[in-house]
Amino acid sequence: MKSVLDGIVKRIEASVPNHSLVGESVFFEVDQFPWAHDLEANWKVIREELDAILPFADKLPNFDDISPRQKRIAGDNLWKTYFFYAFGFKAKKNCEQCPQTVELLQKIPGLKVAFFSILAPGKHIPRHRGKHKGIIRYHLGLKVPEPRSHCRIQVDDQIAYWQEGKSLIFDDTYYHEVWNDTNDYRVVLFLDIARPLKFPLSLVNWTVNNLIAISPIVQVAKGNQQNWEKQFENLLK
Repeated sequence: MKSVLDGIVKRIEASVPNHSLVGESVFFEVDQFPWAHDLEANWKVIREELDAILPFADKLPNFDDISPRQKRIAGDNLWKTYFFYAFGFKAKKNCEQCPQTVELLQKIPGLKVAFFSILAPGKHIPRHRGKHKGIIRYHLGLKVPEPRSHCRIQVDDQIAYWQEGKSLIFDDTYYHEVWNDTNDYRVVLFLDIARPLKFPLSLVNWTVNNLIAISPIVQVAKGNQQNWEKQFENLLK
């Protein structure tokens, strides 16, 4: 299955420039994704629910605790996650803790992955790239420490800085790298969205995303998340 899936993903990548409804670029404009305006307008609501979670930041799972394949770019205690959705899986307990955030997420077409991505002071995510061009990466700045120049992302040859309440949208198949060289946490609402594509590539992309949902990678992550949620529920009692 993996070799077949990899082959289809490569064909999608080659076809995207001619079929993408949002074009082919490193970064995208907010107006290309109208739902992003709703997230920006309600970012303080999301931030309030995040603030109830952050006191437990040290207890949250590392990214590679949930998804072991992320060990190369995580591999320490400095990248924490709080998952809501991942390719059809709903983290039920986490969603119950953040109902207003989840209500906003449910309005987003093509949502595949959603979580609070929490980088501790000093975290560096090394250069890497996503493999599936049928996905668009979205960040909503929720907690962005200063100085701005010390908390940044480089995608391809472009450097960008998060802003609280603002969207950052990019194609993660371009090599990218992240630094939090500040003394505080950086938190974004991290989303993966199905790229809007013309038919029939849209149907192919839908099929690939459904195959990813039943893949061993996602099933392992699902089990790890469910085990962690049970532990976290006890912490909140």
